[in-house]
Amino acid sequence: MFPRVLFEPLAVFKAGLPEEYPIGTVSERWKQEERVWIVHEPDGFYALSAICTHLGCTPNWLNAEDKFKCPCHGSGFRRTGLNFEGPAPRPLERVKIALGDDGQLVIDKGVQFRFERGDWTRPGAFLKLKV
Repeated sequence: MFPRVLFEPLAVFKAGLPEEYPIGTVSERWKQEERVWIVHEPDGFYALSAICTHLGCTPNWLNAEDKFKCPCHGSGFRRTGLNFEGPAPRPLERVKIALGDDGQLVIDKGVQFRFERGDWTRPGAFLKLKV
């Protein structure tokens, strides 16, 4: 007999202080542990799910080419997460990003934003913040 309980990792995690992320960078700090990239643009932050929308592989960030590239089947995504090459049928998903009471970035992978639904303009898909 087995208990009818599913143990999954928490969807919410603290990602550190905003000033830990230089402007104009894609941080791979949470790629392995949480499968999330944090992107710091001049006017704020967004968090991308590091899960390819083709078959769920983990793409790599290629800084020199300013794109994400999936090693499995060659899907390519721009820094924003938009797909532009390969078999991926849609852009990468954004996950909720907010500023916690303690000043840290809070990522909630349980809340996802899809570009094709117009979700990237919704609250939580982008954190306006100047560091």
